[in-house]
Amino acid sequence: MKSTLYQRVTAPFTEPYVRYQHADVLHAIRLGTAVILALLVNKLTNLPHGEWTTITVFIILGLLQYQGAIYTKAKERVLGTLLGIGTALGVLWFIQNAGAWPWVDYALIGLLSGIIGYLAVRKLGYTGLLTGITMLMIVSDLGHNSIGQDGIYRALNILLGTGVSVAVTLILPLKSTLMWRFLLSSNLDACSSLYAGVGHHIDAADGVMENASQKSNPIAFPIKEVPVDRKLVTALQQINKRLLAVRPHIAATASESGIEKETLETIQRTHRNIIGTIDLLLSAAPRLANIEIDEENHVLLIHYQHELTQAMQHMAAVLRSPSDEVFRPITRIAVSEYPTVQHLAFEWQGYFWLTQTLQTQLQQLSDLLQTSKLHWFAASGLGYQRREQRRMKEQGGETDLHL
Repeated sequence: MKSTLYQRVTAPFTEPYVRYQHADVLHAIRLGTAVILALLVNKLTNLPHGEWTTITVFIILGLLQYQGAIYTKAKERVLGTLLGIGTALGVLWFIQNAGAWPWVDYALIGLLSGIIGYLAVRKLGYTGLLTGITMLMIVSDLGHNSIGQDGIYRALNILLGTGVSVAVTLILPLKSTLMWRFLLSSNLDACSSLYAGVGHHIDAADGVMENASQKSNPIAFPIKEVPVDRKLVTALQQINKRLLAVRPHIAATASESGIEKETLETIQRTHRNIIGTIDLLLSAAPRLANIEIDEENHVLLIHYQHELTQAMQHMAAVLRSPSDEVFRPITRIAVSEYPTVQHLAFEWQGYFWLTQTLQTQLQQLSDLLQTSKLHWFAASGLGYQRREQRRMKEQGGETDLHL
């Protein structure tokens, strides 16, 4: 009992998947810790304008939870601050040694600001913005002798705050690559359950013909629809929320893993297409529940759905797995080998076509994940892999990998 309680308490600190499930709370703890450390740094250094240390911590960590995004932001902030200091010192040197009239000094500052703004829009982005801000912090009031010194102190505090932010990410690290894997894995698991739910809904309405020679309902008569369980619609909404949550991790995952951003975008697009196809299948389910289908094709459909459901569960398990597993082929079923499908009611032909489309999309996603696996697997961290392998061994293995 003590061991179980201990594992529950320590899980967010030792198991990345549990950390992913409690990312918001852990982010709040980490941000609070970073602010306290920044205040202690201010106390130790006693530099003027120490508030910029804590402000910088909040700017970098406030809205960013994951290491890849945090490191990118920190790098841009350091680079922008250093470029700003260098530019400002150059301006001060010019004013001290070559400046003759104030309007020349102001014109120079305005010209440099325009150039920095142009570069920020075209290429530098946040780095360019910080370059301009840092420069103006140092040279914005040329009439005061202390402005340059104060600006440099602010810049130094910004660098200290950036260092604190990066250091704290080593406490309870949240890697974007792992979060990307877990979100995609969770969605594939949810998609498999939703897809299975669609099949169960159709079967529950008992629309199977006992006599294969019977015809489906004439078009002239309206077909009564059987509404799907509200839980399936809610599950689809949650899947779409997770799909949107993947988006912020793409750039950071590309940075952490070295995978081309275009490849990650293609994976995201295929991910979205799979959800869209399952949504169409869900929309078709109420009508199909009361349209008859012969026994042979009904057995084919059940087998087809079962294989695709297990394929999604297997892909999810490989994405979660700390072991170097391989994505297997989705299914060996080919609808083209079953000509009787072409003689079904139009609605059933459409349902088979959508299922075949889902199969193609799943195979595309599987191929993309397998091709890029060397990068995202390595970027997840050796420590994570070893810890998870030990935990899986204690719990008896990963059964979903053998579906």
